[in-house]
Amino acid sequence: MSAAAPQTGLFDCRDAYVATLEALGAQNSSIVAVVNDSVGSSKLGKFREKFPERLINVGIAEQNMIGVGAGLANGGKVAFVSGASCFLTGRSLEQVKADVAYSQANVKLCGISSGVAYGELGPTHHSIEDVAWLRTMGNIDIIVPADPWETEQAIRHAAATEGPVFIRISRMGVPALERPTDAQFQIGKAEVLHAGDDAAILANGTVVCRALEAAKTLAAEGIQARVVNMSSMSPIDEAAILSAAQTGAIVTAEEHSVRGGLGGAVAEIIAQHTPCRLKILGFAGFQPTGSAEFLMEQAGLTADHIAASVRKLLDR
Repeated sequence: MSAAAPQTGLFDCRDAYVATLEALGAQNSSIVAVVNDSVGSSKLGKFREKFPERLINVGIAEQNMIGVGAGLANGGKVAFVSGASCFLTGRSLEQVKADVAYSQANVKLCGISSGVAYGELGPTHHSIEDVAWLRTMGNIDIIVPADPWETEQAIRHAAATEGPVFIRISRMGVPALERPTDAQFQIGKAEVLHAGDDAAILANGTVVCRALEAAKTLAAEGIQARVVNMSSMSPIDEAAILSAAQTGAIVTAEEHSVRGGLGGAVAEIIAQHTPCRLKILGFAGFQPTGSAEFLMEQAGLTADHIAASVRKLLDR
């Protein structure tokens, strides 16, 4: 599907998620939503009003929620299982592994308020390991959308695809990215948003807009940094990563742990094929209690710090 018309301001990707799910639900009566007492934080109130018999609230019982979703999928439903990403993955990882990934159940895991969106609630509510945990399973699509349009496309892909999908849905405000009107979302394909051959910035989720700001700053200094949106984490676009490695310098940036996420995936690939200078930006471990913006700044996930990391790799 083509990109939507450009919008201004910052957007909560949960809104794109629920609007798309409601539209798909009106077209397909097999679509159901399963939540862990998170109708409010998942913004599924209107879905419940429109389809009261198709929203199942299991309460604060994440392991059970995954099992219910898998059971509904085995009964022919398209189950969108929605909850805070920290609990959806961490608390029920065994059920995700056995009931969904291993069994190839037609379950769509929607990790709400991922990363450090729940900043003030502390490390128990931060979800900076979810991608790493799920990447090891290998047979589940993992998508980390960067803006509302890509969130919509990810949900549509999930609904149209047989088998497990995990979509990491942020609540942190992001702008709608500029894209050609004929832009297409394709699982397993990266998206080059800014051309450049001096270095490459690979990012996903809420950090993509910051990577673009960094590239604009660098361009004013005569450094052309390629910006690649790596929203598809599994399958991942190895060709795009190897192409980025040809620049000789890669900075990865993500609202995730520096271990096992985008940076880890890039390191795995270039180490085996095209070694180059690499800097991984993200969270080094448990984070303190604080606002999401504070935590992002502390971790160096700002446009200025991303630009500085590129300069350092290039020794400029």
